[in-house]
Amino acid sequence: MSTARFSRNRHARSGQALVEFSLSIIVFLTMLMGIFDFGRAIFAYNGVSEAARDIARRAAVYPYDAIYSGTGTGDLGSSYQVRDTINTQRSLVPGMHDLAPGAPDFECVDIEGNLSPNPDCSLGNYHDYVRVTVSADYQPISPLIGLFGTITLSATSTASFPKWDL
Repeated sequence: MSTARFSRNRHARSGQALVEFSLSIIVFLTMLMGIFDFGRAIFAYNGVSEAARDIARRAAVYPYDAIYSGTGTGDLGSSYQVRDTINTQRSLVPGMHDLAPGAPDFECVDIEGNLSPNPDCSLGNYHDYVRVTVSADYQPISPLIGLFGTITLSATSTASFPKWDL
């Protein structure tokens, strides 16, 4: 009689372990997906930040088409070098929003970060800085973070115009 009771008790314990495992694996996998998603978000934000830095550096050296080709719009960030950099970064950063010449994505600022009295930086004053804002949409894949929907990542970078000795 005692062996039958021992056998029945062992099956009850294994059933209990199966229920506990099934409940804990859901929590574990959700946490694991959240950690993975958080890592993806950090990676995406790093790409957006690098895109802002790269575009700002290029826009500081090659601000307009009109200066180099004698034609063009004269809008800050309208040079083909800046456009090539934007296209390259768009291929590297998924969900990157379009930057348009003359849009508030490119701004001419002074050293304190205030808008410059020279709004388009057309004088090439080396006391002015170009400020570029880049944003991209990030779509989380984990169910908990995905409840918030699409998250917009945004980064701003400022670069000084080089001092040209003409």
